[in-house]
Amino acid sequence: MLIVDHLAFAASSLEEGRTWLEEKLGLPLQAGGQHARYGTHNLLMGMEDGLYLEVIAIDPAAPAPATPRWFDLDNFVGAPRLANWIARTNALDAMKAAMPEVGETVALARGDLAWRMAVPASGALPLDGGLPSLIQWDCEAHPAQRLTPQTLRLDALFIRHPHAAEIEHRLAPLLNDPRIRFEPAAAPVLSATFQTPKGRVTL
Repeated sequence: MLIVDHLAFAASSLEEGRTWLEEKLGLPLQAGGQHARYGTHNLLMGMEDGLYLEVIAIDPAAPAPATPRWFDLDNFVGAPRLANWIARTNALDAMKAAMPEVGETVALARGDLAWRMAVPASGALPLDGGLPSLIQWDCEAHPAQRLTPQTLRLDALFIRHPHAAEIEHRLAPLLNDPRIRFEPAAAPVLSATFQTPKGRVTL
């Protein structure tokens, strides 16, 4: 089975992403870290429902990676936005067999955090974000447990996609979460609605 783990917001720079998301939600981000494999870095925000948010950007101080960066960051342009949703599993190989578009397994670690993630070789998002990126945590620790939970809750995640019905059908046996909504659209786009101290906010 799959469980929604976190949502990733991409930005041209980490500071731009921080300013944008903190202003939209009225809540502070916390320090994240670097991802040497992909030359990226992030900031994090804990949520009261056990999820967390990530702002991710290319790290200008890091050497260029030998492979395309994940989350399609090499091709990112424009304002910060919700770029990806990540689902965790305890059976990554089996989930990959059901969804080969998610890519090949990459093992990563930072401090006492260790995880494996399915990443397409091109760095692109699975089905342009229609499918979640898959992660398996190989450690007792989890980032959400180390974050200060903010007064923030996910109401709904909308996956709008030309093949929304097909994607929903494929995920139905694997993901049971009424917050995830699939809607047909001419082009792929993600949006999420949150309950925040500022009221209901859609990003």
